[in-house]
Amino acid sequence: MATVRRPPVGALTTVLAVLTVISVVVSVAFGAEDIPLSDVWRTVAGRFTGATGDTGHDIIVWQLRLPRSVLAAVVGAGLALAGALMQALVRNPLAEPYLLGVSAGAAVGATAVLTLGVLSSLGVWALSGAALIGSLVATLTVYAVARAQGSLTALRLILTGVVLSSAFMALSSLLVFTAGDSHAAESVMFWLLGSVAGATWAKVPLTAAVVVVSLTAALLIHSWLDAYAVGADTATSLGVPVRGLRNALFVVQAVLVGVLVAVSGGIGFVGLIVPHAARMVVGAAHRSMLPVAVCAGALFMVWVDVISREMAAPREMPLGIVTGLVGAPVFLYLMGRRRYEFGNST
Repeated sequence: MATVRRPPVGALTTVLAVLTVISVVVSVAFGAEDIPLSDVWRTVAGRFTGATGDTGHDIIVWQLRLPRSVLAAVVGAGLALAGALMQALVRNPLAEPYLLGVSAGAAVGATAVLTLGVLSSLGVWALSGAALIGSLVATLTVYAVARAQGSLTALRLILTGVVLSSAFMALSSLLVFTAGDSHAAESVMFWLLGSVAGATWAKVPLTAAVVVVSLTAALLIHSWLDAYAVGADTATSLGVPVRGLRNALFVVQAVLVGVLVAVSGGIGFVGLIVPHAARMVVGAAHRSMLPVAVCAGALFMVWVDVISREMAAPREMPLGIVTGLVGAPVFLYLMGRRRYEFGNST
C-alpha cells in the first residue's frame, strides 16, 4: 500500500493561522452596511497609532464587528478542540461536543433567563452566566449518574449524556411553553442555534484563555491520547493512567464547551467535521492534529459568521444553520475521498 504523503504540520498550521488573522480583518467589511476594506484597515491601524478617522466607522468596526469576528475565531477554535477531545474520550470519530448534554444544560440556564428573568441582576452577563451554570450542572449530573452505574466507561458516558440531554431539552421546551411569550420563544430558538451577534471585547479574554489552556494541556499529554486511541488495554500496558485520563478529558471538554456555549449558544457540526478533516490531512497523531484542527476551526467559523450576516441581510441567520448547510456536504465529500477509521487513515 502506498504511503500517504502528509503536508508539513508546522507550515500548514502557520498558513491557517495567517489566513485566520487576514480573514478576521476582511470579515469586518461585511454586514448590513458594507465598509471598504481600506477604511477597515485605517480604522484598526488608527486604534494602535492614535490617528483619528470616521467616528461612525470606528464604532462599527472596533466596537461591533471586530470583537464579533475575533470571538467567532475563538469559538471556532474551541469547538474544534472540544470535538477532538470528545472523540478522544469516547474513541469514536463521529462523536461531537454536545453529546454529553452540556449544550442542553446550558440551554436550560439560558431559557430560564429569557423566559423567567433568572439572574437578571447580572445585566448583560445574565444569559452567559446562566448558560455556564447550566452547562456545569449538566456536566456534574451526567458524571454523577454515570459513576453511580459503575465504572466510568465511554459507552456509559454516551448513553447517560444522550438520555439526560433529552431531559434537559424537554425542560427548556417546558419553560418556553409555560412562558407563553412568542418573543421569548424566538430568542431561545435563535440562541440555541448559535450566534456571536452579542460579542463584546469583554467576552474575548476569558474564552480565549480557556481555549489556550485546554489546548496546551492536551498537547502536553498527546502521547497518552495517541495510546488511548489504540485501546484502553494498550494504553494501560504503556503506563497511561486510563481512569485519570478519562476523568480529565471529561472535565476539560465539559468546561470548554460550557464556556463556548455561554458566549455563542449552541453551534453544531464544527466539533465533528473539523477534527475529522484534520485527521484526514495530517493523520491521527494528536501532536499534529490538534493545532491544525484549532486553526482550521477558527478560520471556518469566521467565514460562517460572514455568511450568516450576508445570506439573509439585513437579518442574520443563526450560525448553527450555516454550519449544517456548509458542513454536511463538505463532510460527505471528505468521507468519499478517503477511507478513514479512528486512529488510522488511508
